Amino acid sequence: MATPVVTKTAWKLQEIVAHASNVSSLVLGKASGRLLATGGDDCRVNLWSINKPNCIMSLTGHTSPVESVRLNTPEELIVAGSQSGSIRVWDLEAAKILRTLMGHKANICSLDFHPYGEFVASGSQDTNIKLWDIRRKGCVFRYRGHSQAVRCLRFSPDGKWLASAADDHTVKLWDLTAGKMMSEFPGHTGPVNVVEFHPNEYLLASGSSDRTIRFWDLEKFQVVSCIEGEPGPVRSVLFNPDGCCLYSGCQDSLRVYGWEPERCFDVVLVNWGKVADLAICNDQLIGVAFSQSNVSSYVVDLTRVTRTGTVAQDPVQDSRPITQQLPHPSAPLRRIYERPSTTCSKPQRVKHNSESERRSPSSEEEREERESRAEIQNAEDYNEIFQPKNSISRTPPRRSEPFPAPLEDDTATAKDASKPSPAMDMQFPVPNLEIPPRPPVVTSTPAPKSEPAIIPATRNEPIGLKASEFLPAVKISQQAELVDEDAMSQIRKGHDTMCVVLTSRHKNLDTVRAVWTTSDIKTSVDSAVAINDLSVVVDLLNIVNQKASLWKLDLCTTVLPQIEKLLQSKYESYVQTGCTSLKLILQRFLPLITDILAAPPSVGVDISREERLHKCRLCYKQLKSISGLVKSKSGLSGRHGSAFRELHLLMASLD
Repeated sequence: MATPVVTKTAWKLQEIVAHASNVSSLVLGKASGRLLATGGDDCRVNLWSINKPNCIMSLTGHTSPVESVRLNTPEELIVAGSQSGSIRVWDLEAAKILRTLMGHKANICSLDFHPYGEFVASGSQDTNIKLWDIRRKGCVFRYRGHSQAVRCLRFSPDGKWLASAADDHTVKLWDLTAGKMMSEFPGHTGPVNVVEFHPNEYLLASGSSDRTIRFWDLEKFQVVSCIEGEPGPVRSVLFNPDGCCLYSGCQDSLRVYGWEPERCFDVVLVNWGKVADLAICNDQLIGVAFSQSNVSSYVVDLTRVTRTGTVAQDPVQDSRPITQQLPHPSAPLRRIYERPSTTCSKPQRVKHNSESERRSPSSEEEREERESRAEIQNAEDYNEIFQPKNSISRTPPRRSEPFPAPLEDDTATAKDASKPSPAMDMQFPVPNLEIPPRPPVVTSTPAPKSEPAIIPATRNEPIGLKASEFLPAVKISQQAELVDEDAMSQIRKGHDTMCVVLTSRHKNLDTVRAVWTTSDIKTSVDSAVAINDLSVVVDLLNIVNQKASLWKLDLCTTVLPQIEKLLQSKYESYVQTGCTSLKLILQRFLPLITDILAAPPSVGVDISREERLHKCRLCYKQLKSISGLVKSKSGLSGRHGSAFRELHLLMASLD
């Protein structure tokens, strides 16, 4: 009998370097589950196709980091809010800026598109919520009521209500037709990070940093249930399309909840860290997470996840099982949203005060729109995703295929092959946990009992010291005293040598500190290099890296050769320090170096310019030497690979 093929329930799809600097926001397209938009500290908005390595389009125009991004339902428009309070809307099909909206006095924390009309809601650090008319480029209304930053905004499925969550521990519901607050939902004891409307019923879910999820009845305006015991702050929740359950993206896991009564149906382990957004497509849940400049995407096969029925785990007090998807018999059925028949219904206009009057576009805003660009970096993917929507299709639209699930390894296959079918699993309160393998460690394959290629910065035992050497091979009471003596001799073995090393390092650091006190940073770095001890250089760079203003061009000429040595070190802490220093140099000085080298020669004698040109040539030569090393290490996985890929991206202009 052939062994059944067993695939994973959850797996990592890909990891990309999304920006030249840190990623500050991202969002998934909810309609397709295949479009990803990221906002970064480099003031750009980049668009990606899930499971493809290249950026489709890069949108420019913001002059400060992009704090929030959002796609509309058809995935034809994207809105991005920046740290300065400006909002920009791009038309993805036309590949151009559509609107620039100004009015907030602090950074934009949350955005959402109206499901039917051409309206955008924005929440800011200034505690205000504004409703914008995209067509007329103006603020329709301003909603006041929160006392701290507004972290999340969501329109109801019928487009009549707006829910807001804020750092003031409250959730508020706003009536768009009346222009006023309908209700306030207190109860959370920490900042509320996310709210989500049920797709059919008058029900609202909210997740908070107090590790709870609350469900609110929007007819009676009261709490339905509260789920406690989340492993960390709740940042992302999503209802199943049919409304049978709620998915919560927790720290390294996906949890499936019901609310009447509150219970957990299933728990799936996913090593995604702090997941930022969720989407569902083809019975697969796609989750995305970001760390620094990297964005990772993950997939969970929902056909293998329990979404109703027997309770799989008991994270809450009430864990009574149910056998149907309908609400608890004691709870009456709620009203269903009445969606409008048109596709562009507009909320009723209300009286506007001076703050809410439509603003005419200023010359400054028109200039900013002219400076905003949509750079198509992958024409093939762009045409495939956006352009077909402009033509009439005479055949049914092509539906995206689900992502293929990788196979389990041999041990997992042997274990899972004996598992009963999902229908049989419903009889037992044991969750179907699938643990995807961790990415390979960034080391070459060592010979048995050899030291690792990279010595980690945090470790539980000294390098070269084996705990097994101190344990007796046979439990014999007579040898206990002898074993203790051997253990003490092993411990003292390198003690004197280590004391000499630490004393020498302390003396060298005192010397460097004295030079820095009496002279400048360049002289102190020269003295540290002259000592010929990389540990002293690392200690000094760790201080200099904390203050970017200390870096000068002549300092780069001295430090770059040392950085090349640090990047080749076997110590993880040395590599990290080298990467940090090189990143600072590339961000601050690479544009200057390339501009000076590309400038035409000057007429006459300019000694200072000649000195600056000589320093730039030295730095350029050293950077070219380092770029080969960075490129060779950019294929590594894990934290080192991410750092080297980011550096390789910053050094692209050297090629």
